[in-house]
Amino acid sequence: MLRYTRHVNMKKIIQVRISKGEEQYVAECLDLPVVTQGRTLDELARNLQEALALHLEGEDLAQFDLAPNPSVLASFELEPFAYAKA
Repeated sequence: MLRYTRHVNMKKIIQVRISKGEEQYVAECLDLPVVTQGRTLDELARNLQEALALHLEGEDLAQFDLAPNPSVLASFELEPFAYAKA
């Protein structure tokens, strides 16, 4: 019973923030020490999958408070709007 309760409270999502740097897109995990970059969003997605796989390879996901097979939820940080002056 304790094992099931712990599993319910574990994170099922790895949160990632994506921002546009000067020359590349940057993905930074909010819950794990994983950061990567790519010239395009497609390249960034591939690099992020690889970085997460390498970071978690052979690890017990419970040590990171992650449920088995977590999803990745990425949010994209936009630059502030430039409002036209009237």
